[in-house]
Amino acid sequence: MCQMLEAVVAPAAAGDPPRSADRAPADSARAASAAGRGGLPLHLEDALRLALRDNWDLRSARAAVATAEAGLRAARAHPNPQLAALVSRIHADGHDATDLGNDLWSRSYDTVIQLGQELDFGTRGARSGAARAGVDAARARLADERRTLVAATTRTYVAAALAEADASIARQSAGYLSGEARIAEARWQAGDISRSDRDQIEIAASRLELDARNAEAGARAQRIVLELLLGLPQPAGELILADSLEALAERASAPAGTAPAAERADLAAARADLRRADEQLRLERRERLPDPTLLGQVEHEPPIRTNSIGLGLSFPLPLWNLNGGAIAAADVERDEAARAVGRIEAEIASDIATARVGFDEAVTRWRRYHDELRPRADEVRRTVSLAYERGGASLLDLLEAQRSDNDVRLAAMQAAGDAADAAATLAAALAPMTAEAARP
Repeated sequence: MCQMLEAVVAPAAAGDPPRSADRAPADSARAASAAGRGGLPLHLEDALRLALRDNWDLRSARAAVATAEAGLRAARAHPNPQLAALVSRIHADGHDATDLGNDLWSRSYDTVIQLGQELDFGTRGARSGAARAGVDAARARLADERRTLVAATTRTYVAAALAEADASIARQSAGYLSGEARIAEARWQAGDISRSDRDQIEIAASRLELDARNAEAGARAQRIVLELLLGLPQPAGELILADSLEALAERASAPAGTAPAAERADLAAARADLRRADEQLRLERRERLPDPTLLGQVEHEPPIRTNSIGLGLSFPLPLWNLNGGAIAAADVERDEAARAVGRIEAEIASDIATARVGFDEAVTRWRRYHDELRPRADEVRRTVSLAYERGGASLLDLLEAQRSDNDVRLAAMQAAGDAADAAATLAAALAPMTAEAARP
């Protein structure tokens, strides 16, 4: 299963869903049709492709990348110049004419046009660096969202298949006991067994029918969760699962290696956050000395100074505020980002070790149930049932054999579900970040 998941995730993340050898994957419209009319079986591979394209949380992660990229464009932009115009020395008595004349431009008004441009001495580079690291972090979180979504979709698909298998087993067991109940009815009519023996078989069959209905309700609830993960607009639990639980368990396999082949996406996001925090700290330290503003002006004051120019430089005096509070906050944020990197590295090692132990145990348990315990329990049930029909076994023996067979089959399906679930968990723990997965 791990190889199958890897084959689905990488191309789907690149935006070009591949086609399997024997069938084309379902698209969103076909999946919605299946959910609405229950007409199209959905394979796990197709469910993963739909989730990787239409999942609601994944859409939000893509929007976060777009927001971070917009922030990077804003950080790279130069500050706009400031243009100011001032007209002064307008006489209240109206005697503004000069020897040059009485038109507007010849009057003795003092007209000043000033242009100011803030100069950047390092703050823009730090802002751009922080914004660039923010984009890297957003893209890594998008890749991590894809990684966890694959595992969540697989586990939900497996949970729905397990509930359906439990319902099927309960229905089969109820069918077995219904057949035994008909035989018990004949034997009671002949006086071979008591009425209480006949009633016990009917009660056991009815209980299994109720268990089947409960499992069917659980399966529908899991399908509703699956449809929500697929991004369907109106989840109703009407999808038809094409892959059986046993087929999913048979495909369960462990990836090679004990560590991701490359950096995992959550660790890449944490390291990008650390770079952003470093750049933010550098920016706050740089802003202890404010950037100056270069001023240039043209002044028109007839008749003495018809036209003149002026240059200037202005900047705030860093006397009372040296940006100490912002620097301290950025320093704390940087330390926390460094701790987050160490914590996630430890969590990755823990995830991989725990997932591999769980996978090995689940696959071993599934194999033993599938190859040994389930065939033996079925054989015991058949033998006791035949003996009961011929009067060679008691009702207690029949019910015990039926109960044991039912429990073993349920446990076998649980082991199959655990194996498929553990394979998805291990694949997610070992999944490296790829450029395709980080591409919005």
